[in-house]
Amino acid sequence: MTAGGKLMKVIPNVLSVFRICLVPVFVILYFTDPREIKYYAVLIYIIAGISDFFDGYFARKFDAQSKLGKLLDPLGDKLMTFTVLICITITNSSNRIFLGAVIVFFVKEIRMGIGGLILHKKARIELPPANFIGKVSTFMFFVVCAALMLFKTLLSNLAATLMISAAMCLTLIALACYVCSYIKIMKSVSDSTKNIGEIECNQHSAQDVNEIPQ
Repeated sequence: MTAGGKLMKVIPNVLSVFRICLVPVFVILYFTDPREIKYYAVLIYIIAGISDFFDGYFARKFDAQSKLGKLLDPLGDKLMTFTVLICITITNSSNRIFLGAVIVFFVKEIRMGIGGLILHKKARIELPPANFIGKVSTFMFFVVCAALMLFKTLLSNLAATLMISAAMCLTLIALACYVCSYIKIMKSVSDSTKNIGEIECNQHSAQDVNEIPQ
């Protein structure tokens, strides 16, 4: 492999680490900017979103997917999204719907994390990647959070509530899809284990029959 090829292999992980490093930068810029519109924080958020796109693009294009990358990529996404949500919630504490969004996002990620661990431990497989609804809900959260920061002075309390509520609904639908996938996979694993057990039992029975003296 050429030096250029090796470089392309590590770019996705470098972008993921870069995105994780942007999290504290976002927090600092968000709370130190005295203006109502947090332009610099939004810029960091957009840069993080762009890095996420190129992270996945380079990983697929150069077949640079790795175990480390599978950990760093979602970690960077979730850390940034969760941090942005918490920051927006703190500065909009009068609207309880934002706290609800934080709870929904947290519960979704915890549920998926636990499900992934169970699948890996019991079936030695990973939770399927994000489906279309999951990707749409993630993009929706990104757009809503960016809009809430950029157009805070223009959006009414009702408009902000409707926007974050729509993002929450999509997230819950995505969670339901993940749960369905998890149940199907576990059922398939259970059926496969049961069939293997029956085959082994039949083989042992056949051996016992053959070993009976004629």
